[in-house]
Amino acid sequence: MVAGRKLHTSSSPGARTPPVEGAFASLKGLGDVFRYTRHALELVWSTSRPLTVALAALTLLAGVLPAGIAFVGARIVDAVVTAVGLHQAAGATDLSTVLSYVVLEGVLVASLAAVQRGLSTCQSLLRAQLGQRVNEMILEKALTLDLRHFEDSEFYDKLTRARREASTRPLALVMSSFGLVQNAIALLSFGTLLAQFSPWAVAVLLLAGLPSFIAEAKFSGDAFRLFRWRSPETRMQMYLETVIAREDHAKEVKLFDLGPRLLDRYRQIFQKVFREDRALTIRRDTWGFFLGLVSTGAFYAAYAWVAVSAVRGQITLGQMTMYVLLFRQGQSAVSSILSAIGGMYEDNLYLSTLYDYLDTPVAAATGTVTTGASPGTGLQFEQVSFTYPGATEPAVRDVSFTLRPGQSLALVGENGSGKTTLIKLLTRLYTPDTGRILLDGTNLDAWQPAALRRRVGVIFQDFARYQFMVGENIGAGDVTHFEDEARWREAAGLGMAAPFIEELPGGYATQLGKWFKDGRELSGGQWQKIALSRAFMREDADILVLDEPTAAMDARAEAQVFEQFQALARSRMVILISHRFSTVRMADQILVMEGGHILERGSHESLMQLGGHYASLFALQARGYR
Repeated sequence: MVAGRKLHTSSSPGARTPPVEGAFASLKGLGDVFRYTRHALELVWSTSRPLTVALAALTLLAGVLPAGIAFVGARIVDAVVTAVGLHQAAGATDLSTVLSYVVLEGVLVASLAAVQRGLSTCQSLLRAQLGQRVNEMILEKALTLDLRHFEDSEFYDKLTRARREASTRPLALVMSSFGLVQNAIALLSFGTLLAQFSPWAVAVLLLAGLPSFIAEAKFSGDAFRLFRWRSPETRMQMYLETVIAREDHAKEVKLFDLGPRLLDRYRQIFQKVFREDRALTIRRDTWGFFLGLVSTGAFYAAYAWVAVSAVRGQITLGQMTMYVLLFRQGQSAVSSILSAIGGMYEDNLYLSTLYDYLDTPVAAATGTVTTGASPGTGLQFEQVSFTYPGATEPAVRDVSFTLRPGQSLALVGENGSGKTTLIKLLTRLYTPDTGRILLDGTNLDAWQPAALRRRVGVIFQDFARYQFMVGENIGAGDVTHFEDEARWREAAGLGMAAPFIEELPGGYATQLGKWFKDGRELSGGQWQKIALSRAFMREDADILVLDEPTAAMDARAEAQVFEQFQALARSRMVILISHRFSTVRMADQILVMEGGHILERGSHESLMQLGGHYASLFALQARGYR
């Protein structure tokens, strides 16, 4: 768990900044923060234009109808008073005017209910579509990122923040924007009618809601700073959930009795997060309550003002009813406007995390070459050096070698000596800091990435175990033939997985893993054969990279892989990484790696004659079989 991360703010999340002072500090950046409102509107518009237009139209109606209802309500009261006066004076009663206003108000109220229901329907439909759209944007961006991003903890914090909140915030921001427009229209209509009583009443109406808004703006900023600051803790909680509840960790969790300790750590993180949330909630609600009293006092002062005016005969009883209703609804509209602005501010803050992720810079792939300048010349590393981002020591230093078609190369060395890093450089998952890598006489930077990767078949030591069907697990090695059963079978034969696949209940249609119904779990050696078969899916691949291909296999299976390895080396360039010297000795050339550079090179026989590091390691391993 990462703790004590420095905040990019002027205060820590627990700082007790007075709300009014903190609010003005928060408001300074409103213009910059609100730039994401346009992005949100464009996002919603592109998701569904008809629903966006419907939302806009319904919002306009929802802003106008309340004032109309208040106006008609005043006419009803005055019509009733007039009718009562006529009845008392002449004994006659004309109810047509009263009833016509009642019917009109009923129509307006029903219309408002229909508008509100329409708004709710549009929001529900947009929410589903927009959530899917944003999640697709997050995943599409992930496909464009480099491997270095996924090996960076700070990037994972950024990704976690984007996935946690940003998929729901665009619609919330748009609804806040529409709500702002709706209440602004309502307030304009209320203010027009209320100004007939007194312009000062309009001023009181507008100013009464400011204290609550200041508190909301301050505490929205605090909540967002907490959200950004504790991304590492959130990731740790998600990871602990995975470790405790996933089948690939269950054996060790139970065997080592890790469950209670991990669950206790999970609780501790929650308690820490909850204490921060509780403190913020208490401060937010306390200040909100006392500042809200200001608005309540302003309303009742205006209420008394209108009532006194009615008693003095300055306004009619219907006007009094209308003005009180207008002031109450106007105060609600002002509060809603200020809350919408505060909500937009908060939504913009959270939405900034989405665009912070989506705007992650990615180097454009500039390569266009699909065929090398000198076909058949093979693979060349020329004084290649590389240091991982954030590392202080190079993972690979001044490495040079040549591999021709029909030759095999073995990489030997302790863990961390740079063997797998060379493969990452070969497949352009990383780019060398110095030196160059040539394939068929052309620098890898000039190759079109897709064309280059079609030339390479790889099985990594930490290969993926997809919760797919058997055939799809193999077909993943060549996405252009992902569902080609004939290719599955051919690749499975080369990878020696065909015999046990044929014995599975569904053959190549058998679901693997335990996440889905009727899934079958394989042994480590069987999974390794599936991964090996995956590497053979690419028929055009003339570079085959095998990273510890027999680590989980028994001796018989390993011997079969060796035979297959020798056959493959006749037509391809084969790179083998292994700690098993019985495999390594078959290679035409062996590179002994240490500390990122080549310590020794040569064939098995020449290295044994040299009597150096390779010879001592071989003798040490051979001693274990005597």
